[in-house]
Amino acid sequence: MLVVEAADTIGGGVRSAELTLPGYVHDVCSTIYPLVVGSPFFASLPLGEHGLELIHPTSPLAHPFDDGTAVLLERDVDATAANLGPDERTYRRRIGRLARSWPVIVNDVLGAFRLPRHPLALVPFGLSALRSARGLAESWFEGERARALFAGLAAHSILPLEEPPSAVFGVLLGMLGHACGWPLVRGGAQRMSDALAAYFRALGGEIETRRRVDSLDDLPSARAVLADLTPRELVRVSGDRLGGRYRAALERYRHGPGAFKVDWALDGPVPWRARECVRAATVHVGGTLGEIAAGEQMVARGLHPERPFVLFAQPSLFDPSRAPSGGHTAWAYCHVPNGSTVDMTARIEAQVERFAPGFQDRILARHVMSARDLERYNPNYVGGDVNGGRADLRQLFTRPAVRLSPYSTPARGLYICSSASPPGGGVHGMCGYLAARTVLRQRAG
Repeated sequence: MLVVEAADTIGGGVRSAELTLPGYVHDVCSTIYPLVVGSPFFASLPLGEHGLELIHPTSPLAHPFDDGTAVLLERDVDATAANLGPDERTYRRRIGRLARSWPVIVNDVLGAFRLPRHPLALVPFGLSALRSARGLAESWFEGERARALFAGLAAHSILPLEEPPSAVFGVLLGMLGHACGWPLVRGGAQRMSDALAAYFRALGGEIETRRRVDSLDDLPSARAVLADLTPRELVRVSGDRLGGRYRAALERYRHGPGAFKVDWALDGPVPWRARECVRAATVHVGGTLGEIAAGEQMVARGLHPERPFVLFAQPSLFDPSRAPSGGHTAWAYCHVPNGSTVDMTARIEAQVERFAPGFQDRILARHVMSARDLERYNPNYVGGDVNGGRADLRQLFTRPAVRLSPYSTPARGLYICSSASPPGGGVHGMCGYLAARTVLRQRAG
């Protein structure tokens, strides 16, 4: 077994580095991992024996408002519902039911598209998740707090909130917050990649870094090649192996908006006006449902909102190893049109300052990555698209092309296992796991 990596270190979107000042450990891309806890694949791995330690913040998520209050997504459904005013009973009934169903439906939700194993348990999830986030929020909830909480969750879809199935991300992330939590990795995200590598080597695997593959001919002879590549890159390295119809389908594959990310070294914790925010490592900064939806709609139209929806992480509140004594790290990103080179630093910091007056005075240093920078960092982030492709109704279920086996290609022994294959983006390992199962099944047959 051989893993070939073009970069100096393994990890892709799960890497850490001192991006700002010495001693300040930043996660280059991802930090919060609800799907690691919820993934059947990760559950099967003894990563704790190889150095992985997950930290669960007191609350998975905080969402502040302009009046100086915040709503918290707590691990406990009832505790969350108790702060939602007129929507307390609705949240407890609808989201509570979905969260309790997670252990039963997880393999259907995170598997390839097929007939479900537990159709009756899956129905409530499916009926809610295939809607638009705005439609679901406005039909389920009366109050602005519950609607805004759901809008922030659903905005992870990087779709307009008026477009189905943007609700699936809100439902899924809310379920995971209650059923699994939203943990981070002690010492930085790189520790998870290192633990995976250590376990892989313990099984007899080899890893080669700094080895760029420009053609499949560059690889040693193998019975199976699993490509963690976007459709564009798979076409590039495959030459004429793929066949005209499949190649054309990959060339039609669509990517969504990109991301603009800022990392900060801070001289103290973020001074949130709503003190509840210090209980969460993740803060959704964007205000009301209407404001979040307007910003995401502008991005979909190719514009850069003045008040973007900002996804904010403050891991050092719960993991002091990430900064020198007294210091803190934080990062944030917002969505931008695919391939954008516009600097969104001032707009992101203004949004944070809006809910945390004095934040900008805490900044010691910053590191920024535009959508183009993200693609240069990782070619799988085409135009800064960190979800591996637009997650609309068509591509959510048929990525990367319409085939009975989405991981197989027309080229014998060649498979795709990136987030452009089911179940899509997220740190869950299921794309590679399901592709590997496909390889074993086809070889056995």
